[in-house]
Amino acid sequence: MVLQDPDLPPRPISRHRRNQSQHNVGEAVETPVVLNGEYLNKAKISEGGKKLRKNWTSTWVVLDTDKLLFYKDRKQEALTNLKPGCSPDGMDLCGAVAEWTTEKSSRKNVLQITTSSGSEFLLQADNYHTISKWHDAIKRTADYLVKVFKSSKLTYSMSDSADKNGVKNRLKKFITRRPSMKTLQEKGIIKDRVFGCPLLALCEREGTTVPNFVRQCVEAVEKRGLEADGIYRVSGNLATIQKLRFLVDQEVEFNLDDSQWEDIHVVTGALKMFFRELPEPLFPFPFFELFVEAIKTKECKQKVQVMKELVLQLPKPNQDTMRVLFKHLQTILTCSQKNLMSTQGISIVFGPTLMWPELDCGNMAVNMVYQNQIVEFILIESPEIFGLQKK
Repeated sequence: MVLQDPDLPPRPISRHRRNQSQHNVGEAVETPVVLNGEYLNKAKISEGGKKLRKNWTSTWVVLDTDKLLFYKDRKQEALTNLKPGCSPDGMDLCGAVAEWTTEKSSRKNVLQITTSSGSEFLLQADNYHTISKWHDAIKRTADYLVKVFKSSKLTYSMSDSADKNGVKNRLKKFITRRPSMKTLQEKGIIKDRVFGCPLLALCEREGTTVPNFVRQCVEAVEKRGLEADGIYRVSGNLATIQKLRFLVDQEVEFNLDDSQWEDIHVVTGALKMFFRELPEPLFPFPFFELFVEAIKTKECKQKVQVMKELVLQLPKPNQDTMRVLFKHLQTILTCSQKNLMSTQGISIVFGPTLMWPELDCGNMAVNMVYQNQIVEFILIESPEIFGLQKK
């Protein structure tokens, strides 16, 4: 009998995959991203907790260092910049929460942003890659503002607590006096990570479409772990896995053939951890229900075609990483008589590792069944879906 991967942690209600430890004061902070203007569809649906009538408008949106700025069009941004004291509509991102939503609009690819004051905005684009880029950048900026503010170790007097605007005023003063990005990077406060970094951002940073760490793990397993009993199902030593993770995040040179990584289950454990800690899974949130509907298709050839079309709609890093991973898992299966891993066993491990819904709005047990079925079907049909040579 194939068992559930024992080192797979129970999933919390929140679908945001960052470890809580990453929010501690003093932890490295990911560099925020400034995005130049782009037309997105915007709707404000509540202000200070009061619901508003949804009214979509095409808006020129700019992501500044600490806020989102909204302009009627590109020309208005240029005119505003030329007029001192003239400020556009905007949204303070400190304390803001950005998440995908399918409940607030019938449109696809909708991003909901809730500010610390309780106002809610929707941003939408027909192109998933476009809105995903904004989703990742906004979340990264919001996390940065909160973490850097905490790291300043500001203290508040009793008079501040009595003053309703004390915290807000202090925060504004801090933001205007905050150290430069270069200074924070030199002090090691800001550091680009690998684990927990959005896939698109990581690949863009590395100049590739498949993360380097993923390729390194795949090569190591195929070099010396294909015949290991229970490969990917058996757990590696967690302390050693965390040590490897630390080296990867700190960009310290390492060799997976080194004796300290001799246990191949440490390498597979680190690779599984990498995928689990993606803020958005390899199968992106907006595609979860689409893949679930696809797996329900009864006719096999039609099911393969639908799956193939969905994969082709994914952003390039997701497509290419998925292709490399499933090709690797196909290689694992060629040694199934020795490693005792089947398509079902691999799908039980990788189903909840590669995809999960953004919100637990359904039955978790049912979702897990679909997750496993989707991964198993793609694994079996990967030669057709990804154009791979059959083993």
